Amino acid sequence: MTYLYTTLGKRSADQLGMILPHEHVFVDLRTPDQPGYAEADEAEVLALMVPEIEAIKALGVTALVECSTGGVGRRADMDIAVSLATNFPIVVPTGNYREPWIPDWVRDASEAELGDWMLRELTDGMDETGVPAGWIKISAGDDGITPLEANILRAAVRASKATGALIGSHTIRGRVVMDQLDIIAAEGGAIDRFVSIHTHAEPDFALHKAIAARGAWIEYDNIGAVPVSESADLIVRALDAGLGPQLLISHDRGWFDPALPGGGTPKPYTVVSTELLPELRRRGVDEATIVQLTHANPFRAFSRP
Repeated sequence: MTYLYTTLGKRSADQLGMILPHEHVFVDLRTPDQPGYAEADEAEVLALMVPEIEAIKALGVTALVECSTGGVGRRADMDIAVSLATNFPIVVPTGNYREPWIPDWVRDASEAELGDWMLRELTDGMDETGVPAGWIKISAGDDGITPLEANILRAAVRASKATGALIGSHTIRGRVVMDQLDIIAAEGGAIDRFVSIHTHAEPDFALHKAIAARGAWIEYDNIGAVPVSESADLIVRALDAGLGPQLLISHDRGWFDPALPGGGTPKPYTVVSTELLPELRRRGVDEATIVQLTHANPFRAFSRP
């Protein structure tokens, strides 16, 4: 049996419904060497983000996957605070982003040391929280994976093999994803425990199919950033190509930004529920497929033993 590892403990499939697999509660896109990086007042974070969570709870969303990782301001304590304030489970990652968002300690660590760190976060808990990470989030450069990014990926494979945790990567170009899949295969990792985040950004649809053909998940996570009709076009195309069992959909929205006064103005996590799903139904997508995309697929992707 597999579970989502959340801020509120393990959750089984029968305890959950709709899951948003790519969102952000707290992000700092400044590099880690910047003054004030990832610093915020918990009360301000709660004031801004609790209403956003309550809005999706009212729409029937039952869990959210936080995609802020090391290097872009992951604050597991803030995720936990928002989760406790709303009684809403959030799935938080371990791992680290791409260059130049890599702190010195990650740059200096060996592959084994990074893998051990990820494994500890997945099993013993993140930072000092005692709450285990639910998955592994990494990234790769648009022009190709660098040696340091490859080292982080190999460390992630070590931790994934030990736990069954999903590895997700912010990788814009499909050819770079294919290179990442080669590394995973060479390290003896499971390609079906990898999600190509931002697959929608790859203009060559043949690469969407090629990534899925190798067994990986693909993710269209720009819902609300482009016209809903455009998102629906791409999703229907993927469904028609038989990619539904490996497709994840989400917004990549939120969030509290400590670089902005009061955390900035969040973008709601509601567009999938209020606009996209009605549009897919109008186009003839049946309810079983809707449930697969919004309930079954995210759980199957992010759950682990």
